Formats: sequence, C-alpha cells, structure tokens
Amino acid sequence: MNIVLYEPEIPYNTGNIGRTCVAADTRLHLIRPLGFSLDQKEIHRAGLDYWPKLKLSVYDSYQDFLDKNPGARIWMATTKAHRLYTDVSYREDDFLMFGPESRGIPEEILVDHEPECIRIPMYEDTRSLNLCNSAAIVLYEALRQNQFRGLRLHGELHRLHWKN
Repeated sequence: MNIVLYEPEIPYNTGNIGRTCVAADTRLHLIRPLGFSLDQKEIHRAGLDYWPKLKLSVYDSYQDFLDKNPGARIWMATTKAHRLYTDVSYREDDFLMFGPESRGIPEEILVDHEPECIRIPMYEDTRSLNLCNSAAIVLYEALRQNQFRGLRLHGELHRLHWKN
C-alpha cells in the first residue's frame, strides 16, 4: 500500500503519517514543495523512533511522481468527492493521495479523476478532518479489505498473559 502527500505543509502531520506508514508496512510518497524540511525536529518528534524505518520516496512535482510510478492506481481523498472511501475495492499496490492541509488536492488534478476521488463522510458543515486522521482512516480500510496481509493481527501483554 502507498500513501501520497501532495505538497504537505505541517511537519507534525507528516511525521505522524510516517509513523502510521511504518506500522502498516506502507510506503510514504511526498510531492514537493514541502512546507518544511525533512530534517526538521518536528517530523522526527512526531514520527518518534519509527522515522528511520520509514519507506520514503520524495518527488520534485506531481508530474515527477506520475513519471516514476507509471500505471499507478491512485485514489484521491477529497471533501469534494461523490464516492465514499468505503465504496472502493482497494488493491495491495494502490496509492492513497491526500492534499495539503490548507487547501486539499488542486481541482485541476481532481477534475480529470472524478471516478478515483473518494471522501470520508462528515457531519453537516464540517470542512475537513485532520490529515493524519484522514490518512489512517482510508489506509486501514484498504488494509482491512486486503485482510491486513503481512500485519501482525494479535497482540500480547507486556508483563502478564491473557487468561484464554
């Protein structure tokens, strides 16, 4: 699975999404310009000690991303979509794209990809969810549809043992 952040602006969000990507064995793709430096302490603080384990690709532009990922099946998360994120059948190699926090994916991109645009339902006049939350919601639905393949499905207690 792949998460794509188009021109992300807030380092904490990208750091948190990076941590989620490590936990989900998902590659993170960042499309420049970024609103921060990848060396910024806020990214590493939000990503904790997971950041060095992150599978990361960085692109100079949206076109650079497309050129380096030919044939990619890209789902574009936007509040403007007609289709819900749960109405899609995800494949393990899909790309889930999210726009910058202040404005989302540009309409110039969305207009050519209406069938691939998905939304998370929200109450009435709510403008949007936090980028980290949106990415996690859609990613884990895609992983669920693929039976969480490759992920650990059962946890263990640290000091004690489950009674059953």
